[in-house]
Amino acid sequence: MVAMKSRISLLILALVLVFTLTACGPKSSGSIVEGKVNVVTTFYPIYEFTREIGGDDINAINLLPVGVEPHDWTPRSQDIVNTSKAQLFLYNGAGLEGWVPNFLKGLDSSSKVEAVEVSKGIDLIMTDEDDGHDHGGSSEEDHHEDDADHNSHSGDSLHTDPHTWVSPKSAIIMARNIKDSLLSVDPEHKDGYEERYNKLAERLQALDSKFEQELTKLPNHEIVVSHQAFSYLARDYGLDQHAIMGLSPDAEPRGQDLVNLAKLVKDEGIKYIFFEELVSDKLAKTLAAEAGVSTMVLNPVEGLTAEQEKNGDNYFTLMEKNLQNLIMALQ
Repeated sequence: MVAMKSRISLLILALVLVFTLTACGPKSSGSIVEGKVNVVTTFYPIYEFTREIGGDDINAINLLPVGVEPHDWTPRSQDIVNTSKAQLFLYNGAGLEGWVPNFLKGLDSSSKVEAVEVSKGIDLIMTDEDDGHDHGGSSEEDHHEDDADHNSHSGDSLHTDPHTWVSPKSAIIMARNIKDSLLSVDPEHKDGYEERYNKLAERLQALDSKFEQELTKLPNHEIVVSHQAFSYLARDYGLDQHAIMGLSPDAEPRGQDLVNLAKLVKDEGIKYIFFEELVSDKLAKTLAAEAGVSTMVLNPVEGLTAEQEKNGDNYFTLMEKNLQNLIMALQ
């Protein structure tokens, strides 16, 4: 047990260095198109839903680059310029993009962009698990400072879990908010927005029904995941989530937490430890090796990898893969 704690401590130290060195991601892509309704989105699920509902009537610009995890990312100066010229700025809210208030203050004074928090109306989950972030920065490179504060375990106050989109039930509400925001800035194309939204809502409702039908009949319902990104999925479909890390994938665990998780896995007969593709899988694999089980992907759909984008993956294909992996793990 002592040897395991030592290995975990070394891994945690290594991960701190990895996260620090990779905090500088590639720049966001996309630019303003004159004559179009320009919509700026903060990360992938909002971007996908916006493009599906907006169709050819809009030009969507996603701030978060491909292959980048959203918790530590902050915008650059060109993002502020583009958003100042846009008609609509869509962000998740619920604590995910802590840079948004200062970002909006930094927009050009002549900007008429409408900012919309697309998670409004969702029954948000509160937790005493800190996300490990200060959430104060908004400027181009400021997010590299104060990294030493990332791992304070609060426990003294509640925090909002921002991972709303991981549940199809919440995604339906988000899609409706996106549709309403497009109608607000561009009522001329109301019929197209309504028609495309209805098609998207039908697909999300079908996905919701499939998750309910498939997961409720499984004999097991406990999952161990890399970071606490699946609370909405767990709440809506009867799962019990145990997370290695907190709300953010670099909110590092304590050694004793991992020891307790290894014991839980053995005691409960859990067969798989879930990891993600956009963050390091080292701790998940260490825990799996200690407990004598296998690992498998459970994707929080925070963004696409370059390979997933090349393969044409999207919210629905990734969520279908999640469902199949859950079925396999919980048999």
